Amino acid sequence: MANLPGTFGRYPTTRLRRNRRYGWSRRLVAENVLTPADLIWTVFVRPGKGEAEPVSSMPGVERVSADVLAERAREAFDLGIPALAVFPQTPPELKTPDGDEALNPGNLVCEAVRAVKNAVPDMGVVCDVALDPYTSHGQDGLVRDNYVVNDETVEILCRQAINQVEAGCDVIAPSDMMDGRIGALRQALDAAGHEETLLLSYAAKFASVFYGPFRDAVGSATSLGQGDKRTYQMDPANSDEALREVALDIEEGADMVMIKPGMPYLDIVRRVKESFSLPTYVYQVSGEYAMLMAAGERGWLDGEGAIMESLLGFKRAGADGILTYAAIRAAKTLKGIASDS
Repeated sequence: MANLPGTFGRYPTTRLRRNRRYGWSRRLVAENVLTPADLIWTVFVRPGKGEAEPVSSMPGVERVSADVLAERAREAFDLGIPALAVFPQTPPELKTPDGDEALNPGNLVCEAVRAVKNAVPDMGVVCDVALDPYTSHGQDGLVRDNYVVNDETVEILCRQAINQVEAGCDVIAPSDMMDGRIGALRQALDAAGHEETLLLSYAAKFASVFYGPFRDAVGSATSLGQGDKRTYQMDPANSDEALREVALDIEEGADMVMIKPGMPYLDIVRRVKESFSLPTYVYQVSGEYAMLMAAGERGWLDGEGAIMESLLGFKRAGADGILTYAAIRAAKTLKGIASDS
């Protein structure tokens, strides 16, 4: 802050509480604002018709069939949420070592994308590109000699992405963390005539314990067993490396970048936004959501308030948008609508 003459900027001449006195004055001086347009609703889809099954480790979250998701997508869109991200609970009998179901034009993700786009054509649909929901071993890529191989995996991911785009997906969001996959995906999409498809890269995805409830929800926790993903997801100790990952993905053609998880990595969000000025997103992952909701259920926190404060914190750190399981309840809160969940 510049040096100012006299008593300017000092108590009692300056009282910072003046601006906080009224609700209207607090709104006028707010440095960051959260709106439903900042949210991407993360959802789980399961087989069947008319199905809605609670996820035990994620209060208020359900796995739903494609038809139910299409109905709820209309509610989300009407609340001002611009996009949703789809994750499948693939039946165990369809999982294979090489994740072949990812290439099936009739798989759960493709079914859900078609249902949502038919019901709400203007709702953006984001699709994860990674093999972990489809592999019997729970890893994000192909395993050869007990190691997740890079280039061979990338070839499959390109085919998976085209499969999803042909179903109607608007945004391809690779979460696999294989080297070089953004450039390969951009080339593959362009060659297939999908030049307008957006690439939202999970550019800095850390090997985190906060993914546990997600893995329960999609059924990859049992498949993964005692394994981990530290040979391809980032070390939580590193932040300079995150900037290198983001820089490489931008150079390879990413339209937007993402940091995952969210709250433990707000420093990464800030560094990425300040370094690159590219649309920057953050994923409030399942473990973050679950711990806030669980604390709220036990009366240890104001759960609703904690969710809203966490989302605003992402905006303050520099995020342009937030992927969150709380998108519907947050949008209702922002609009003054009582949540029924």
